[in-house]
Amino acid sequence: MLDNSSTQNLLLQIEDIHSYYGESHVIQGCSLKVGQECLAVLGRNGMGKTTLLRSIMGLTPAKKGKIIWNGTEITNKKPHQIAQLGIGYVPQGRRLFPSLSVDEHLKLTYQKSTSGESWDVEKVYELFPELGNRKKISGTRLSGGEQQMLAIGRALVTNPSIILLDEPSEGLSPVAVDRVIEICHQLLKLNISILLVEQNIHVAEALADRISIILGGKTAFESSASEFLEDLDLRQKYLGV
Repeated sequence: MLDNSSTQNLLLQIEDIHSYYGESHVIQGCSLKVGQECLAVLGRNGMGKTTLLRSIMGLTPAKKGKIIWNGTEITNKKPHQIAQLGIGYVPQGRRLFPSLSVDEHLKLTYQKSTSGESWDVEKVYELFPELGNRKKISGTRLSGGEQQMLAIGRALVTNPSIILLDEPSEGLSPVAVDRVIEICHQLLKLNISILLVEQNIHVAEALADRISIILGGKTAFESSASEFLEDLDLRQKYLGV
């Protein structure tokens, strides 16, 4: 359950959603809440974690249930409308465009903030000096770690209140993974919430306040991160680790 402070800052609610790929019933009743925190969604491969994020973003629309953002239902909104509400998305595999430079990736998605604090292209370069030094080259020519920074930066310039991060450590070196963890800690300190999907339990351990487990397309378990990660029987039951 969310503690009182998280409940007071509740941003995102997922209520019993069901999503399909064609006839395949992938999400079969997921529910979760995200406040001012990092919630890590864990589960074995094929359990529906990526589809959950895609459903939130309207890319794989939920056929049943509700997705509520800041008290307003957004279940049937289009992806671009959802992004404009303050929900950033970093997809699995980064999804960068070979034809666009680093700078063009960031300028393409920039969305001016209506609040005082605002992320723009230059602020992203301050956070990621690695990108600032390579702004004119194709995003796909960056190292894996730099590509992940660009994908996060691309989400940040939409000025989100929450970022959905799908497998951010996938394919990265240990040094690059540590850099991603460091970045996420900085974002949390700036009051940007994170909904994290991750196979690497060590990344979840480093970042998560709470853990939600998806099993067979359903929310099977939820607890504080410390409770789950310290219980070896729970870890074995749900993750096999």
